Order: sequence, then structure tokens, then C-alpha cells
Amino acid sequence: MKTQTNLQEAARPATFDASQKSRRSMIAKVHVAKKQLALIDDDYRQILLNETGQTSLAACTSDQLLKVIKRLEALGFKPVPAKGTRPAQHKMAKKARALWISLYHLGVVRNPDERALEVFAKRQLKCEKLVWAKQSHGFRLVEALKAMAVEGGWRQTDRNGNNLSVRALQEGLCEAILTKLIKLGEVPADWTIDIAAWRLCGIETAAFGPITADGYNAIAKALGDKLRAAGGAQ
Repeated sequence: MKTQTNLQEAARPATFDASQKSRRSMIAKVHVAKKQLALIDDDYRQILLNETGQTSLAACTSDQLLKVIKRLEALGFKPVPAKGTRPAQHKMAKKARALWISLYHLGVVRNPDERALEVFAKRQLKCEKLVWAKQSHGFRLVEALKAMAVEGGWRQTDRNGNNLSVRALQEGLCEAILTKLIKLGEVPADWTIDIAAWRLCGIETAAFGPITADGYNAIAKALGDKLRAAGGAQ
């Protein structure tokens, strides 16, 4: 017959050890990194010894495991996002992402990766993840990105302060990148977007009528590649 104490113990929910789950996750990440970087056992053991003084992951503390992961990331390991996770898809996030990538083409942003945007957004919104941010706070992030664009020579409004169409914005982005290429001496000062697109990037613009927003976006990407190759990016 069960005692009262036994009945109480049986009724308690199973405890959840978050720290152990975190350790298991980090150990799994190290194994993924070892495979991704194609490390031989001797090199892997040496990294482990150098970073922790241990020869086995099982003997490492959580802090030591984190040091190993940071070292592996420095060597080129890129963690794969957890299955089922995806970037924020709300309107503000999509606009911020488009601006971020355009700023990369302009040479203002060094890393177009989603994680780099997340770091920037965290500073602006004081929120750990962009997907958790309040829509009502999103204007702070977008306005910060627009300010970076203006500082980089890419106008966000017309001369009367009115909002520009998507096509006009993308055309302005191409003009801003071309201006930087001219200042670097990479192209003559009298080159237009059409000439630069064809002679630098092999993109023919005249054959398909007026350039669309998508067309300007493709040109901006190609000119941005030339700008970075010329050392014009930050």
C-alpha cells in the first residue's frame, strides 16, 4: 500500500533540467562543426585541449563548451538554424530585410546575413528576436536603416519630402552605387546606369523597355559586387 509521501511524489511533475539540455545541445553543435569543418581527430583534440584543458567534451563545463563553439565559429563553422525556425515574416521585418540587403549593395553594411540584421535590430528595438518585436516599434528600426541609406548617398524621399515608389528607390540605389564607383575612379564620370550595367555587369537594359524595380534591383546587386571588389564598401 502506497504511503501519503509516495502518493505525493508520484503526483509531482517530472523535473526539467534546462542546463543539461543546453549542454547536450552544445555538444551536438560541436560534433556538427567538426563534420562541417572536416577536422581530423588530432586537430579537433588540440582545439579542445587549447580552449578547455580537457580531452573530452563530456568533461567540459557549459562555459568551456561555449568557448569551443566560439573557436570553431572563428574557423568558419556556421551553425544551422534549428529545424522549423524561419526569419520574421511580418511587414516591418520584410521591409527592414529589404533595406538591409540594399545597404549591403551600397557598401554601407558589411554582412547581408539575417543574423547580422538580427543583431542590429536588437540594438534598435531592445528585443532579443526580430520575430518577437512589436509592430508598433518597427518604425524605429526602419527609420534607422533609412538614415544609414541617406548617409550613404541613397535618397529615401523626393526633393519635396514625399515617399518614392519602389522603382524610384531602386533606381536611386543604383545611382548612389554608381556615384561611389565614379569617385573611386572605377568608371568615367559621364557613365549612366545603362552604360555601367552593360559594360561592367553585362546587363543589357535597352532590349526590354523601361527598367522595372526588379531590374534595378538586379543592377544594384551587380554594381554592389563591383563596388566591394574595388574596396568601396565599409
